[in-house]
Amino acid sequence: MNVAAESVSIEDRVKQWGRGLGFDAIAIAGTDLAREEARLLEWLGRGWHGEMDYMARHGARRARPAELVPGTLSIITARLNYRAPDARDSWQALEDGEGAFVSRYALGRDYHKVLRAKLQALADRMTAELGPFAYRVFTDSAPVMEVALAARAGLGWRGKHTLLLSRDAGSLFFLGELFVALDLERDAAASAHCGTCERCIHICPTEAIVAPYQLDARRCISYLTIEHHGSIPEELRPLLGNRIYGCDDCQLVCPWNKWAKTAAEPDFTVRNGLDHARLVDLFAWSEEEFGRRFEGSAIRRIGHERWLRNIAVALGNAPTTPGIVAALRSRADHPSALVREHVAWALSRHGA
Repeated sequence: MNVAAESVSIEDRVKQWGRGLGFDAIAIAGTDLAREEARLLEWLGRGWHGEMDYMARHGARRARPAELVPGTLSIITARLNYRAPDARDSWQALEDGEGAFVSRYALGRDYHKVLRAKLQALADRMTAELGPFAYRVFTDSAPVMEVALAARAGLGWRGKHTLLLSRDAGSLFFLGELFVALDLERDAAASAHCGTCERCIHICPTEAIVAPYQLDARRCISYLTIEHHGSIPEELRPLLGNRIYGCDDCQLVCPWNKWAKTAAEPDFTVRNGLDHARLVDLFAWSEEEFGRRFEGSAIRRIGHERWLRNIAVALGNAPTTPGIVAALRSRADHPSALVREHVAWALSRHGA
């Protein structure tokens, strides 16, 4: 290793390598999440995690990185912007009653695949430069408190909607982690800058943000359309509007997202025309077409049945037209009882 390289700290070199791989920001946190653990256990105790049993199953281990991966001394947290440069305006999509709204993070390629590849590349570069060390890559695929870790590392602060906020990037980004058996210098935590603003709380269609920093996932549209496996509570269905996969309202009204950056990663460009998609067209996709079109997409994991369930609700909230009623009737005898239930509800909304 040359003298110039040795004069730069390991931490700065890691950050340089990360940015060279396309990450928009890299920071380093320790493993102490004691305060966050208390909040997590309180949240679980209230049952606000709904059907996300994996959160309760792992319990306090989520807040104890050194127990989750023995030998972990530091955690490298990475941020990657996902705002697609070519996407239709979100408010226009939400106001289009016959169109579908898909959360902006899911318009392109599955972020799990993109982040995992970049984090693995970072680990490989570190190993080549520093020598072998134990590590593990995480991309929202295990019990990791990624927002808490990113906040501890100074990548931002937890907003009142519970997402991470950054002064220079808003919240339209993914987070990933590299647990390492290296004792690295920690970055300083960022201060919070939400002030008295509560726009995210007031905009939430289902009032899932019950108080600042408190989210009842059972009412959250993202949870209902993605994580929830069964019937969507009937009283909440009209509130979903045309949101068929996720919900971005709390981010759309956040003043900090005026600083959100466009993604440089080409994998996050819009696929399948999802930013302009029509509900009737999506509802007509067969299971084979659903699987083929969403190869490499995060949406594929909900499966065709829940895809139809979600669109049936959106069609029930759409303007009454012959095309919409005909589309719903075409699935009225679907083999899935879950789909039939939501189709019947949607048809009743149109007096059919």
